[in-house]
Amino acid sequence: MTSTDATAAGQGRAGVWNLPNVLTMIRIALVPFFVWFLVADAPGLHSTSGPWRWAAVAAFAVAIYTDKLDGDIARSRNLVTDFGKIADPIADKLLTGSALVMLSLLGELPWWATLVILVREWGITALRFFVIRYGVIPASRGGKLKTVVQTAAIFLYLLPFGSFAPWMSWVAFAVMMAAVAITLWTGVEYVIEALRLRAKGRQARTTEGQEQA
Repeated sequence: MTSTDATAAGQGRAGVWNLPNVLTMIRIALVPFFVWFLVADAPGLHSTSGPWRWAAVAAFAVAIYTDKLDGDIARSRNLVTDFGKIADPIADKLLTGSALVMLSLLGELPWWATLVILVREWGITALRFFVIRYGVIPASRGGKLKTVVQTAAIFLYLLPFGSFAPWMSWVAFAVMMAAVAITLWTGVEYVIEALRLRAKGRQARTTEGQEQA
């Protein structure tokens, strides 16, 4: 049996209720707790950097770890499912999106940075669905780098070190600006790839139609 056959067989046996998908569901379930922890720490939307803020940091860290863990398990045990392909990126965007919006509501992150990232993320997701009839846009190295840098920037912003290490806010801002730049750059790459994929798909359909005629 080839590796491709093994993967296909694994997909055939894997149901929705497998460990990677359960971890993805846990990550989605952690999002409202994460948001509530940030709200509990910030009466009147003014952060107190107390225990609830640390609880939010812990919830975010656990959620991010489940993201890596479910992917590793799914690939190593051939448990990749259609549900996982859809739910996993949704879980990621819910987590990062809620973190960005909450940081902006708390006045810690400029709204323009949040809007740039969110528009790019959901726009590319919509673009993937739009061109799926022509093929799948694979995740690029730049896209993976974008995810890592975004996660690092959010984590630095969440850490309540501002009271005794003000310089950390500048580090967090610098990493976030790098995340915004990479987000925009990879967004352009995906748009170009989508246009190429669409043109290639339409050309293939035209050629097929001419051959049948």
